[in-house]
Amino acid sequence: QFHKDGFLVLEHFFTTEECDRMRNQIQRIIAEMEVPLHCRTEFSTKEEEQLQAQGSSDYFLTSGDKIRFFFEKGVLDERGNFLIPKEKSLSKIGHALHAYDPVFKQITHSSKVQELGRKLGLERPVVVQSMYIFKQPGIGGEVTPHQDATFLHTEPLGRILGFWIALEDATQENGCLWFIPGSHTSGITRRMVRAAPGTSTCVEFIGSEPTYDNSQFIPLPISKGGLILIHGEVVHKSELNSSESSRHVFTFHVMEAKDTSWSKENWLQPTPELPFPSLYT
Repeated sequence: QFHKDGFLVLEHFFTTEECDRMRNQIQRIIAEMEVPLHCRTEFSTKEEEQLQAQGSSDYFLTSGDKIRFFFEKGVLDERGNFLIPKEKSLSKIGHALHAYDPVFKQITHSSKVQELGRKLGLERPVVVQSMYIFKQPGIGGEVTPHQDATFLHTEPLGRILGFWIALEDATQENGCLWFIPGSHTSGITRRMVRAAPGTSTCVEFIGSEPTYDNSQFIPLPISKGGLILIHGEVVHKSELNSSESSRHVFTFHVMEAKDTSWSKENWLQPTPELPFPSLYT
């Protein structure tokens, strides 16, 4: 099913207790959050906004081996001060929770995740990034149609796999994922790459995202504890959360490292402090 559709829904993969442990841990992290004014970056998936916010920000570009904070649009004034409570302002926390936080590390490398990797035939999977996504009530921004391999490019393609864990019920009202089944078989048409030194943004896009037929997308609501496996080239999106309830998610990406090269042009790079850790422990 995964190879046919490019995604797979596994309901109740994680327990309620595991989900609550992750949610409680993120509250602790937020309570201790200190973000310098110049680092308060609004997160967007719209290309122009992306280039301006993330693209001009070393804070984003150097977040691969750190735990950093990214905010929803419209929650900061022009001086970078919060207009609403800070815990309600976050879009996501990334990109190395799996490496530096004990709770998220344990979940990422849990025996059931490792077993699933083996069932999928992954021989040398490594974890390249992780994120906690909030999808805040009323303001959780839409995520435009995209393929993860646009941002995490490998040679050959087909080596990136996303694990997307619902920490609350994800519904059509609060912004569940939508997919185009089978759309992982046609390659990619757009890449986000590190820009040449001296350019005004530090990332740029090569190619363009085609216009997708909205009627091809199917919604994938999933209950708390469910896991969605996401092929690196499958087209997916989520809508604005206009409901009263949040849609918290922990997600991480693995790469099959065997016979694979990670693009030197990717925004995210392994560092001496944090080489990509093996999924299998």
